[in-house]
Amino acid sequence: MKQYFFLILVCLLFLVTRLVKITQIPGSLYWDEASIGYNAHAVLTTGRDEWGEWLPLHFRAFGEFKLPVYIYSVALAEAVVGYGELAVRFPAVIYSLGSLLAVYFITKKLADSTSALWATVFFTLSPWGLLITRVGYEMTAGTAFFLLAWLFFLKSKEKPVLFLFSGLAHILAMYSYNSFRVISPLFFLFSLVFFLKKQHILIIFLSMLLLFVSFIPIYKLYRYDAGGARLAAVSLQGSLPSKALQFSKNYFSHFSPKFLFFDGDTNPRSNFPKFGLISIFSTLIILLGLVAAIKRRHSILLILILAPVAASLTHESPHALRSFLMFPALSILFGLGARNRILLVTAVIFMALQFENYTYNFYQQYNYLYSKDWQLSYKQIFTQPIDQTKPLEVSDEYAQPYVFTLYYQKYDPVKFRQTVVYNPVSEWGFSTVKSFGNFVFVKK
Repeated sequence: MKQYFFLILVCLLFLVTRLVKITQIPGSLYWDEASIGYNAHAVLTTGRDEWGEWLPLHFRAFGEFKLPVYIYSVALAEAVVGYGELAVRFPAVIYSLGSLLAVYFITKKLADSTSALWATVFFTLSPWGLLITRVGYEMTAGTAFFLLAWLFFLKSKEKPVLFLFSGLAHILAMYSYNSFRVISPLFFLFSLVFFLKKQHILIIFLSMLLLFVSFIPIYKLYRYDAGGARLAAVSLQGSLPSKALQFSKNYFSHFSPKFLFFDGDTNPRSNFPKFGLISIFSTLIILLGLVAAIKRRHSILLILILAPVAASLTHESPHALRSFLMFPALSILFGLGARNRILLVTAVIFMALQFENYTYNFYQQYNYLYSKDWQLSYKQIFTQPIDQTKPLEVSDEYAQPYVFTLYYQKYDPVKFRQTVVYNPVSEWGFSTVKSFGNFVFVKK
């Protein structure tokens, strides 16, 4: 029982650090959050998204087709806590708490409860998770469901039927965040080979059938709709050799000391720039965990290998958000390596000091330095009363201003669909709004 008492304390620390000023820092929803929030509101109130699609599996949004799990989660949150930024961001905290618990039970399965507790301490006190787990990122849902799939896979050795639940969790991960449309099938194939036994043929068949059916809407999106254009927009360009070279460079950049320990992600929406993602003093313990995992041939080795793959296929690398699965994997390795008391105490002390410094700067400086990256000016404009009887021109300098207008004005989804005029779709499949109601969006 003692370990569960400490686990509860860690969970409370996690919740406090994520929920403090959650609607104030970052100071505004960024455009994807606003789009998620408005589409969730539209579905909750009318059953249709902003484009008029009935309970879609893929939300067209800006033309990039957002995935459904997080949007429907926000709709549920809005039904409980009401319309607002809290409803958009609160599901990320809950999903991330689920990831923390999954880290605990996975590590306990691989080692013991003491190792599992240290894994959750690492997960809670590392800067990598602070910003990402308090913002309305779809990755939080994808990570939680992927870790759940992994946990079910580990437990399926004793209860084979759980392999079927592992497959279902993989499907939810794939419908949460695009990175898992690469990672989950690869891990599922590995687990299928590992699990393959004649007496489990029915479970294997049902799992494969479910996964196959889940790919039909994905195939239609990329084959017949504009999903392929979106994929082309973010994917590596050039000849096959140049793509391979760039992929290799991107992949290994995620393991560089500069990325992990010193500068982190340069995108301020993924990390506070110039702050490392994890403590350098945890390195030796993580390496000891890696040695233990290699000796025992744990499946965590495959997770660590697969985690940066999807991120490495895109232009922007290293990427703390798209490679976020690395973070719980490193947390588990830290737990597996937490054997030497002196090393452990030293690492945890420096982790706590680093986290205290990170959180202090985050709460004091982040909005001041990076409000433009979160389009704060649109929030300041559209949270004010606006006379909607006269035409109003809005600059689209910072991209997709229409969605901030919709979200912060709480614009009627039915009225929007009746009056919206779109600009021509770009070559990459993106859609922008020219006008709706009395709002006109122009380049200035």
